[in-house]
Formats: sequence, structure tokens, C-alpha cells
Amino acid sequence: MTQYPMTAKGAELLRAELNHLKSVKRPEIVKSIAEAREHGDLKENAEYHAAREQQSFCEGRIQDIEGKLSNIQIIDVTKMTNNGKVIFGTTVTILNLDTDQETTYRIVGEDEADIKNNLISVGSPIARGLIGKSIDDVVVIQTPKGAIEYEICAVEYI
Repeated sequence: MTQYPMTAKGAELLRAELNHLKSVKRPEIVKSIAEAREHGDLKENAEYHAAREQQSFCEGRIQDIEGKLSNIQIIDVTKMTNNGKVIFGTTVTILNLDTDQETTYRIVGEDEADIKNNLISVGSPIARGLIGKSIDDVVVIQTPKGAIEYEICAVEYI
């Protein structure tokens, strides 16, 4: 059985999405299907087919979320002692040694990743290269543009 690591906030957001799908989206789709049926012939009814497709997508997402929630492993780094080591859930500030550009990332689960908000997946190349390292370590991370050297400036357990 596969365990899905997730932060407490990520699990909360996933539960909220599941609740929205079940209590809001599902009834809306059922209503759309009922309205489309009233229009007559179902073979040539585009509204009916679109609503059924939406229903299929919604039910698939509900099953996906329920499966993940049943196998999640919530990791809360705020309850751990900060020993300066990069682990799942930590917020890491790294310095690109070539460009002197500093970036802060939080290492999160696959479903929580959002690069626009500096949330990177634990499976991403940067996260894999950082996990297990400590403050002031220099790491070389392989990217599509080649190897890049980073120095770990800060590790926060927030």
C-alpha cells in the first residue's frame, strides 16, 4: 500500500475539495443532467453528453481523493525540533551560486505542489537534491539546463 506524505494544511485542503465536490459540484451536475433529459432525444443532446462527461470527471476525482486520504501520512514539521536538516515539510532558502539569486521553497506532497507559490513536490529534482542536507551545505542539482550549484542558507520548520 502506497503512503502519500502530506502536510497538515495539504490534507485539510484535500478534504475541503472532497467536501465541495460531494456537496456542491455533484448536485449541480445531477441537476444539469435532469435538465438536459427534459430536452428530449438523448442521442443528439450535447448538453446531456457534456453533463455526463462532467459527472464522470467529478466521480473520478472523488475516488482519487478518497483513495489518497485513506493512505496519507501527515507530517507536521512544526512539532519537530529544528536541527537544520532538510526534510519533508521544511521551508528551505537556497542561494544559486552562479547567479547569487536566493529562492525559498517549501517541500510538500505531490498534490500540494504549486511552483507559483514556491511549493515544490517532494519528488521534484530540487527537493530530492535538498532532502537530507543541512544549512551551509553546497548541493549540485541536475536540471534540464544542466548542473546548478546551490548553497542552503536557511532551513525552517514552520
